[in-house]
Amino acid sequence: MKILVVGPGAREHAIVHALAAEAASGEAHEIHAAPGNPGIGAEATLHPLDAEDGSAVAELAREIGADLVVVGPEAPLVAGVGDAVREAGFPVFGPGGEAARLEGSKAFAKDVMAAAGVPTAMAHVCTDMDEVAAALDAFGAPHVVKDDGLAAGKGVVVTDDRDAALEHARAALDAPDGAGQVVVEEYLDGPEVSLFCVCDGTTVVPLAPAQDFKRIFDGDEGPNTGGMGAYSPLPWAPPGLVDEVVARVAQPTVDEMARRGTPFSGVLYCGLALTSRGVRVVEFNARFGDPETQSVLARLVTPLSRVLLAAAQGELAELEPLHWREEAAVTVVVASAGYPASARKGDPITGIEAAEALNGVHVLHAGTALSDDGALVAAGGRVLSVVALGAGLTAARERAYEAVGKISLAGSQHRTDIAAKAAAGTLTVPA
Repeated sequence: MKILVVGPGAREHAIVHALAAEAASGEAHEIHAAPGNPGIGAEATLHPLDAEDGSAVAELAREIGADLVVVGPEAPLVAGVGDAVREAGFPVFGPGGEAARLEGSKAFAKDVMAAAGVPTAMAHVCTDMDEVAAALDAFGAPHVVKDDGLAAGKGVVVTDDRDAALEHARAALDAPDGAGQVVVEEYLDGPEVSLFCVCDGTTVVPLAPAQDFKRIFDGDEGPNTGGMGAYSPLPWAPPGLVDEVVARVAQPTVDEMARRGTPFSGVLYCGLALTSRGVRVVEFNARFGDPETQSVLARLVTPLSRVLLAAAQGELAELEPLHWREEAAVTVVVASAGYPASARKGDPITGIEAAEALNGVHVLHAGTALSDDGALVAAGGRVLSVVALGAGLTAARERAYEAVGKISLAGSQHRTDIAAKAAAGTLTVPA
């Protein structure tokens, strides 16, 4: 199968890595990526292009004779790249532009959830600061303010500081390229869970749940990031959680999108809070999440290509049940100096080969590039995802952090507590 993966980051590298493993096991895959990164380039043929240019992606699909196009990031999906490639006659994994509004607009997602009866946080959509102030006072602290549009996972503020919440809302409302509105929500207590549901417009197939870590520092301190680590499975999660989320969240949403004439095909990322009042949706995304994908796909035994193609062709109902490794997977993100406020670029990266020499470890590239002399250097905020499998979370954590210790990047930062509470058995769900 000739497969084109669109996107530049660790999520796309995780997809390519899984497909390359299939090819190494005998599947006749020819893997292409656009634009990719140096790590992806070791496992796929790279093509430099603008991932948000639908006509360029469609033309590349024609040139290589793609059997499947996988659109990874949210910005190309919201921009309608999936539509352009479908119209050119290629099977696409990823929703069209209208369906991707589930991620592209928080207000739109709230409207869909209300129509579908999906449990979520109470919210007010605000278009001026008076409305914001009233909503903050109505919900009380902690305050939750979300940019309405795409913000690369960093468009939300959760704070007890009312002035900080107001300032975030003001900046979002005043942004020249913003949506002109923000969403103020009630705060949801309880641990968060990410569940990826693969959809073909009708059928929903859940993957294994994961948990990610958004804050930059240990103990969930500091500003939000795109994600500093993740793990799967979740030994503390209530029995039947996945079935409940499919029945109460994913399937009703997919049904509502079909009713509206904008069927959702691809990954419906259900960001959930397990609160004292039950499961609540924190947010929807329209693609695989980063860094959760790195851990989830590390545990998937069923060939990923079969899952993606079945979704793209509307044949998920015929897919056999997914098979998973019993091992746990832990992903630790290595970020550059200054992230997330500013990311220092150009620092050389060494030690990846030593890290991958450890049993059960692979390293995925996110913000990397090659310098003029061919050296691997940091080129973004989140630079690498270090993924480790182990007999349990404790073993996977130890292996992941041993691997991180072998990587050298000046000024780099990473959290040291990824999956620590879950491994220790101290993470609980509110009664």
